[in-house]
Amino acid sequence: MKGNEKRIKTIGVLTGGGDCPGLNAVIRAVVKTANQFDYQVIGIRNGWKGIVEGEVEPLTDFSVTGILPKGGTIIGTSRTNPFKNEEHVQQMLTNIKKFGIDALVAIGGDDTLSVAARLHEMHIPVIGIPKTIDNDISCTDYTFGFDTAVSIVTDAIDRLHTTAESHHRIMVLEVMGRHAGWIATVSGIAGGADQILIPEVPFDIEEVCEGLRNRYARGKKFSIVVVAEGAKPKNMDDFVTSSGKIDEFGHEQLGGIGQILGREIEKRIDAETRVTVLGHVQRGGSPTAHDRLLATRYGVSAIQELHRGNYGMMVALQGDHIVPVPITDAIKQKKVDMDLYNMAKIFY
Repeated sequence: MKGNEKRIKTIGVLTGGGDCPGLNAVIRAVVKTANQFDYQVIGIRNGWKGIVEGEVEPLTDFSVTGILPKGGTIIGTSRTNPFKNEEHVQQMLTNIKKFGIDALVAIGGDDTLSVAARLHEMHIPVIGIPKTIDNDISCTDYTFGFDTAVSIVTDAIDRLHTTAESHHRIMVLEVMGRHAGWIATVSGIAGGADQILIPEVPFDIEEVCEGLRNRYARGKKFSIVVVAEGAKPKNMDDFVTSSGKIDEFGHEQLGGIGQILGREIEKRIDAETRVTVLGHVQRGGSPTAHDRLLATRYGVSAIQELHRGNYGMMVALQGDHIVPVPITDAIKQKKVDMDLYNMAKIFY
């Protein structure tokens, strides 16, 4: 759907899924750029839940003053899938009309963007912006939030190195990464991890231990193991979960592989083992300069694409350029580059 068949006056913007450093930078850029075209911006509170329940607020230049360095999102977020309930779909469509929303900017990961793709099929003007610390959205080199998460994890690895070396321990660090191990891989390489375990490559616990034993045989009396929450042993069919809870998109709440791995390593190796689970620390706090810039570029580009009538697209980073790509192409999951992962093994 292109051209100016429908004159845009009011744009709704929402943030869905898990919070992520850089969300406020995007919101700021959306509002500032929309002002250049005399568009009004309505903030939809708490993701898709807000448009279903009619929770909105006007966003002005004053609203976004000072939010660039802030973590989280000033309009809230949720893991809500309106297409789980036909009544919610009708409420959403009614509220879009009620609040005079002519177009939507959806900021989120594959779940949030999958809802945006369905709305595009219903001829509602929508643009997507890729947001996830996991960096697992296709068609874009990087999602904003990833650089901040990697920086946080790398700092944690640096800190664990000092206590591991002092006490001659094996330190297991569990990080986020449901289906893709980008955070574990990149931060593990940057932090000098001695083993990196990711969802893409089921691991053999004995092979992991053998690698650690070899380090000890070479006189290195400590080790750092970085494991993504979605990593699993070869002899286990299911993800390791700590709660069994499932969200509206059908995803289990993961966690627990670090503790299991730590126990198994300590049973097999005569070395004290400790486990650290970073959890939500990875997605909190102020975004890095890289994420602030990328988020800003995404927000500006999203409004420019709406202005061109280029609907149903997601703005993506390819090389040094921000380009539009079909949302339906982008919501296919991007796995870790195996060349990068295999490179890490050189340093084990």
